[in-house]
Amino acid sequence: MQEYKPQFVIIEDNLIDQFITKKLLKKGLDVNPLYIANNGKEGIDWLVKNPNHNSLVIFLDIQMPIMNGFEFLDEFSRLPEDIKEKIRIYVLSSTLDIDEIKKAKENKYVSDFWNKPFRLDTLKSTFL
Repeated sequence: MQEYKPQFVIIEDNLIDQFITKKLLKKGLDVNPLYIANNGKEGIDWLVKNPNHNSLVIFLDIQMPIMNGFEFLDEFSRLPEDIKEKIRIYVLSSTLDIDEIKKAKENKYVSDFWNKPFRLDTLKSTFL
């Protein structure tokens, strides 16, 4: 049986949050390398240029310049099914806005909503 070893993409504009997420992934799952996009547009561009992956996990922030998380999800919905079917999206946010949290959780492409910074035990229990 082949070990489940997804690739990871962090779509996040805040450098401190990028650093923390990267460190948690390295410590918890020994993830290396991973791709970091500074906004949703960079994330979509990366997905279009790198469609051949067996399994991909995206950690998506909501509040970003250029293209925010919800705009990313709208663009993501237009991608070909063969790209989307191998991707799991986790929204990572520090928002306290109930409507944003509800909107993220109800999106059919979002696997889960996690508060930032997420807990190492949550990461391990989800992916190990």
